[in-house]
Amino acid sequence: MPRYRLTLEWDGRPFMGWQRQSHGPSVQQALEEAIAKITGEQITATAAGRTDAGVHARAMPAHFDCEKALDPFRMQEAINAVIRPHPVAVLNCVLVDEDWHARFSCTGRVYDYLIINRRPPLTLESGLAWRVVPDLDANAMHDAAQRLVGRHDFTTFRSVHCQSASPEKTLNRLDVTRTADRIVIRAEARSFLHHQVRSMVGCLMLVGRGQWSADDMSAALEARDRAALGQNAPPDGLYFTGARY
Repeated sequence: MPRYRLTLEWDGRPFMGWQRQSHGPSVQQALEEAIAKITGEQITATAAGRTDAGVHARAMPAHFDCEKALDPFRMQEAINAVIRPHPVAVLNCVLVDEDWHARFSCTGRVYDYLIINRRPPLTLESGLAWRVVPDLDANAMHDAAQRLVGRHDFTTFRSVHCQSASPEKTLNRLDVTRTADRIVIRAEARSFLHHQVRSMVGCLMLVGRGQWSADDMSAALEARDRAALGQNAPPDGLYFTGARY
């Protein structure tokens, strides 16, 4: 049975996240329904990672199997035509071996979080970035971020609804860069806890405002207590930007 590997981009604002939900629309549902219209088959699509409601994707790998064999380019074009008006696009489609798995073959995931640091309200990027009005010190944010790199118990930065078996994760990278009023926080790890990136970003914002220091970030990490979290960033600025295999 052919296995198709897709690279997906989407605007997360209309969705409850990637995974099918009983209480609202999801990217998975929109994709599976589009493929069913094309192939006449009820398929299951699997992505490299799950995303929260309102979180976006620039390059999310996914796969599905179906009996109907179409040229990958034709499959890509058909999905993009049928899935409209949902804000989801297939950027690439290829055939892969049946043992390739979007989730279990993945060895690394990368997220970017976009903060726009300005007083005027967002217009073009409303819902696509976190607007923070007070001036932020991106250098201080980057320095504090390095306290979180490595293998740690990230309980403080973990949602109470997280289903991961362990709060321990290895954070390979957490960089903060600034260009004009745009601050990008890039996080890379094999896998993340529920809300981990947003929780880290929220606390880094406090560092940027001068409300927290790097030592406060270390203390929050060492507390291993969700009550020690300073702030959870909104989903608006979070993007799944890539996966490694």
